[in-house]
Amino acid sequence: MDVKPMTNLRSKFAICSAVPVLLLTGCMVGPKYHTPPATVTAPPVAYKESPTQFQDSDGWKVAQPQDAMLHGKWWEIYNDPELNTLEDQLNINNQNIKQYFENFMEARALIAQARSQLYPTVGTSPSFSRSASSANLGSSGTANPGKASSLTSLPVDVSWEPDLWGKVRSLIHEEQYNAQLSAADLENERLTEQASLASFFFEVRGQDALQQLLDTTVDADKKALELTQASYETGVGDRISVVEAENTLQNVQSQAINLGVARAQYEHAIAVLVGANASAFSIPVKPLLATPPPIPIGLPSALLERRPDIAAAERNMASANAQIGIAEAAFYPNLTLSAGGGFESSTFKHLFDWPSRFWSIGPTVSETIFDAGLRRATVNQYVAVYNADIASYRQTVLTAFQQVEDSLAAVRILSQQILRQQEAAKSAQEFVTLETARYETGIDPYVNVVTAQTTLLSDQQTLANLHVQQMTASVQLIEALGGGWDRSQLPTPAQVSKKLDKAETTIQK
Repeated sequence: MDVKPMTNLRSKFAICSAVPVLLLTGCMVGPKYHTPPATVTAPPVAYKESPTQFQDSDGWKVAQPQDAMLHGKWWEIYNDPELNTLEDQLNINNQNIKQYFENFMEARALIAQARSQLYPTVGTSPSFSRSASSANLGSSGTANPGKASSLTSLPVDVSWEPDLWGKVRSLIHEEQYNAQLSAADLENERLTEQASLASFFFEVRGQDALQQLLDTTVDADKKALELTQASYETGVGDRISVVEAENTLQNVQSQAINLGVARAQYEHAIAVLVGANASAFSIPVKPLLATPPPIPIGLPSALLERRPDIAAAERNMASANAQIGIAEAAFYPNLTLSAGGGFESSTFKHLFDWPSRFWSIGPTVSETIFDAGLRRATVNQYVAVYNADIASYRQTVLTAFQQVEDSLAAVRILSQQILRQQEAAKSAQEFVTLETARYETGIDPYVNVVTAQTTLLSDQQTLANLHVQQMTASVQLIEALGGGWDRSQLPTPAQVSKKLDKAETTIQK
């Protein structure tokens, strides 16, 4: 984007000076804003890592039709009433969301502050004074030397600086864009908190599944220990088998105890997200049994309209563009219209008599003649800011596509890995069964049974962890897609400019 040279700025000044209604409408200097292309090349017609691009792969599938989109409460796709309840609590009580909401209210208030500069300023400074002059003034021009006098004044001053070059209007636009940016930041924070809650929730469920697995393993190891103990006491078995069985049981018991650390931390994190005291919050134990539902991923071309962080980056560019207009307005003279009047009298009795009136009126024009390039440097500064914001906007878009592709690949690949891991766990179970039978018939030592049990437990733990990873990856995919948000929910400049109501301006307790 090129900044107009000084000659173009002066030509605008000449044109504006010839307009009779200059004081009412003025001119708008500075570049008009047009949203730049989000990417250098057009978005692809389909996501590269979508399961639809791998027709022969088993596992997780995307929703049909492929161009469908999530809307509203996206977490309801998991069909978990407890998760739904927690998400509703988060939307009401999360303190980070409340902080971003108040930031949005502040941004809206700044619009009203900017708009106030379009109108005259009216002020008054009533005064009363009682004074006495010196009696030894000799031949000075002071009236009535040595006498006391009173002066009561009730002035009214009016001052107005017409927005001739659009500086104030550009400022209003800037604050409107900033308010829209703040609204997008609010929705991005809301989505982040919602996704964190869902991820932590499935982590808790995953810990419960691991706990169930380890509890089952502990019961099986106790029975194995009883068997080896009985064999040893009857003289059939040996002491080393008993020790090996004891060690296996103790290791599993230790792992089962350690799971409580992670579960407690995830539970406490959820408490903070929903605005509850961690000391009085708990989630019932319930192992993870769900698998990710088909998720509507939409088309890549629609991603730009679905992510609030992209909307925020775009509104940031619009705000920077308005700053250029504000900087360019400094090249033009400022006109200030001032008027004053009121009443003043030495006695309050005659203060409002007609002869007590006074008034003054007159315009003032100010223009900077030489500033050693300050204004031009300021314009160049904001041009650089705008260009940097373009790069930031495009980087945000590229990152968005990366996150979607990462999450698609994760959910798809994990679903395939889970299928293979299920087969591995099944084989490990058969390994334990066969090896136990060989031990009971005296063919193999008990250490072979321990090896089989360890393999089975490891495979089952890996499978449980993969299920958790797949669920959290699906949440990350929904977050990367923008959740249930789209750009149509971003408030317009007119909406963010509405006057704040009483509830929005009340100090909270």
